[in-house]
Amino acid sequence: MAGQGKTETAAPPKEGGGPALISATSTVFKTEGAMGRLRALRERLHWTLSRPLTPYYLLLGSASLLLVLGLVMVFSSSNITAIHQGLPGLYYFRKQLVAVLLGAALLVAAARVPVAVHRVLAYPVLLGSIGAMVLVAIPGIGMKVNGNRNWLNFGFFQVQPSEFAKLALLLWAADLLARKQKAGTLTQWKHLLVPLVPGALVLLMLIMLGGDMGTSMILVAMVFALLWMVGAPLRLFVATLGIAVVACTALIITVPHRLDRLACIGTTKPVPNHDCFQALHGLYAFGLGGTFGTGLGAGYEKWGQLPEAHTDFIFAATGEELGLVGTLSVIGLFAALGYAGIRVAIGTKDPFVRYAAGAATTWIMAQAMINLGSALGLLPIAGVPLPLFSYGGSAMLSAMTALGMLLCFARSIPGAKAALAARSSKSRFRTGLRRVLPRRRTTARPTARAPRRER
Repeated sequence: MAGQGKTETAAPPKEGGGPALISATSTVFKTEGAMGRLRALRERLHWTLSRPLTPYYLLLGSASLLLVLGLVMVFSSSNITAIHQGLPGLYYFRKQLVAVLLGAALLVAAARVPVAVHRVLAYPVLLGSIGAMVLVAIPGIGMKVNGNRNWLNFGFFQVQPSEFAKLALLLWAADLLARKQKAGTLTQWKHLLVPLVPGALVLLMLIMLGGDMGTSMILVAMVFALLWMVGAPLRLFVATLGIAVVACTALIITVPHRLDRLACIGTTKPVPNHDCFQALHGLYAFGLGGTFGTGLGAGYEKWGQLPEAHTDFIFAATGEELGLVGTLSVIGLFAALGYAGIRVAIGTKDPFVRYAAGAATTWIMAQAMINLGSALGLLPIAGVPLPLFSYGGSAMLSAMTALGMLLCFARSIPGAKAALAARSSKSRFRTGLRRVLPRRRTTARPTARAPRRER
C-alpha cells in the first residue's frame, strides 16, 4: 500500500484462479480474523511443501540434526560403559565420530554421482555383500558378538556385512523391477516374484545363519514395500505375507531366547529369571526423564542398570536425559525424513528412482520403528540400532550411503536441479567472491594495430 512504508508479501495464488491469500504476517491480513490467518498459514505451508526442493532440504536437515544429536547422546551414554570395560571414556565416541566422518564422505559421493551410476553398482554391491556374508558363516573367519555370528574382524576395525545386504537388496531390486517395467512383464505374477523373492531369500538365509532376526525383518519389509509399489495383486500380496508370518513364527518359537523376548512385551514389573531386565530398565529410564529430562550426562540408568545404552537402547537414554521433549524431537525428525523420502518416490518419473527411494525410505523407517518399539516395550527386543543415531560403524556407513542416494534422487526430481542451480548462482557467498576475486577475461585482448603506412 502506497504511503505506509511497508511491503506486503502475498502467498501464491490458489489453484483454480481464486483470490490469493495474504501471508499471516501481513499487517493488512490481521483484520481478517483468526480463521483467515489459519487459512493463510495452511496455504503457505502447502506452498512450501509442494516446492521441488522441499524433499531435498528436509532430508538434509533432518538427517543432519539426527547425526548431531546422536553424537551427543553417544558421548553422554557411552562414557560409563567404556570405563567399566577398562577403556578410555571417549573410546566409543571417537569411533562413532570416525564412522560419521567416513559416512559423510560416502553420502557426498552417493549424492553427487548420477543416477545411472547407482544402477551400475547394483550387481557388484549384491555380489560383494553375498560373498562377505558367506565368509561370516565360515567358522574361524566370522566373529560372534552377543551370541550372533555377524561380524568380520580386520584387526583395527570390524564390519557387519548384513548391514550392507539392505543396500544390496535396495539397488538390485530397484534395477530389476525397473527393467521388467520397461519390458512390460510386471503384469505377470511370475515376473513379479522371480527372481526378486528367491534373491531376497538367499540374503535372508545368509543373514539368519548368523542369527540376526532384526535385519531379516527389515529386509522382509523392504520386499513387501517393493511388491506394493509395483502393484502386486492383493491375493498375491496376502499369500506372500502369510508365508512370511508363518516363517517368522517358526523362527521365534524354535529359538528359546527369542520366545523369552516376545514374552517381555508390555512388562512393567521385575520377573524372577531377569529375562526382561533390559526392557524393564528401558521403561524406568523414560519414567525418570519426565517432560524435560534429567539433563545431558545426568542419567542414572547408564551406570550399569541399562545394558546397551549407547546402541540398541539409546532412545531410552535420550528419554531419561532429554525427557519427553527430546524423544518427541527424535520422532519428529524421523517423520520428516520419512515424509521427504515418500515425496521423492512419488515425485519422480524414473521407475528405478521410485523403487529405490521407496525401498530406502522403508528401510530407514522400519528400522527406526523396530528400535523405538523395542525401547518402549511395544515390540520384542530385536537388536537393531536406531538409524543415524545409535552407536555402530557398519550401520552408520550403510544408512548414510542410502541417505546420499536419497539426496541424489531428490536432486533428480523435475524442477529440483534447475532450482538448485538458480539458488547456488544467487548465493551470497558466491556473490561476495565475485566482488573480491578478479574477473576472468572472457574475450581476447585486442591485437596491436599495424603501423600506418606513410604516403
